[in-house]
Amino acid sequence: MTSPSTPEPETATREQREPAAPPTLPRRRWWRRLLTVLAFAGPGLIAANAGNDAGGIATYASAGAQFGYETLFLMVLITVALVVVQEMCARLGAYTGEGLGSLIREQFSLRVTAFALLAFVVANLGLVVSEFAGIAAALQLVGISKYISIPVAAVVIWSLVVYGSYRYAEKVFLVLSLAFLAYPVAAVLAHPDLHAAASQLVWPHFEHSKAFLLLAVALIGTTITPYMQFYIAAAVADKGIGPADYPKERIDAIGGAIFADLISMFIIVATAAAITNRAPLDSAAQAAQALRPVAGRFAAQLFALGLLGASALAAAVVPLSTAYAVSEAIGAERSVGKRFGEAKLFLGLFSGQIAIGAAVALIPGNLIQLLIQAQLLNGVITPILLSYVLVLANRRTLLGDAANGRVFRAIATTCVTFIAIMALAVVGLSAAGWFGLS
Repeated sequence: MTSPSTPEPETATREQREPAAPPTLPRRRWWRRLLTVLAFAGPGLIAANAGNDAGGIATYASAGAQFGYETLFLMVLITVALVVVQEMCARLGAYTGEGLGSLIREQFSLRVTAFALLAFVVANLGLVVSEFAGIAAALQLVGISKYISIPVAAVVIWSLVVYGSYRYAEKVFLVLSLAFLAYPVAAVLAHPDLHAAASQLVWPHFEHSKAFLLLAVALIGTTITPYMQFYIAAAVADKGIGPADYPKERIDAIGGAIFADLISMFIIVATAAAITNRAPLDSAAQAAQALRPVAGRFAAQLFALGLLGASALAAAVVPLSTAYAVSEAIGAERSVGKRFGEAKLFLGLFSGQIAIGAAVALIPGNLIQLLIQAQLLNGVITPILLSYVLVLANRRTLLGDAANGRVFRAIATTCVTFIAIMALAVVGLSAAGWFGLS
């Protein structure tokens, strides 16, 4: 291979003979560079931004609508926790060459492993429900009933994955979900109260109310989503990223987490500025108001496109991540390229989650609130799975010198403990409500 500093006479001569490039060439080259960056985006960037799915958008928008800018400082704390967790998972994948499913199976007893997998399956099943609710909410904005959109979407997504043609549809869904990149622009054009937003961003505060606590745990659940941790560890291992390549992957993991949460904060700011009546969101149409400064009267349609793309993409990825994790943990065949007879457990798990998720989403009720409740469930389960990650990342018998150092261990333990306390508080409030004590 020729080094970058070595001249290539034939190439130089050919370039000299060619006529000057047309005026549109620089633009094409810019797009090519952008597409190249997106095509080779690291596992950290992809995993962190996967959290901005239907449930994420609904939860961030509800935070802005209900509490204005008050949740911004909480998002700073959540971002720190996400950075810590994503870095540990990426490091586990790079230094062991295995995903979390395999590591948990190898490092813990059978009962402990089964409990972790059960928690993961329950969390992901709640997410699948929320993704189908997101599809229904998106298509309701253009007049399609959920009793039509959800069954059709379930059949289409199942068929695309099982029959091996999902990779083409995935690109379409990904492009549609890019509509949500309009939120940073909307946050600026909506003329938010910059003084209030800045002060709420940097000043430590916590509103003492049940509603704020519930939404806070939902924000944790939708930002530090368990399937993101399983994905990043497995993706790093599958890409063959080892200890020598890890410094670059560490930048990818940290940078991806920060970028994703910046988008989340812009959603909160844009919604807080667009919706001044502080109350929980009742519909997707309300959430779409935040995009009005960008899209005007087409705000609902733009929001619908983004919500549909993000929901459809995650409606396939989330159940697939469950099927991969469980199959990996017990050593079963796992591949979307296999037939049912060759990968019964893997494809059976995927199919079952699609069927249950779609069926639950069809139950009458407020779709936006269903999205948020699914993230709340995720927030309660998240600290259970993060405890496994923390124990694994602390083990020198597993990672050697790459195990958590004293300072990082203290920070990681603080983050997981904070999340666990929040989750326990929600469980306590819920239990008190069942017995009429709250």
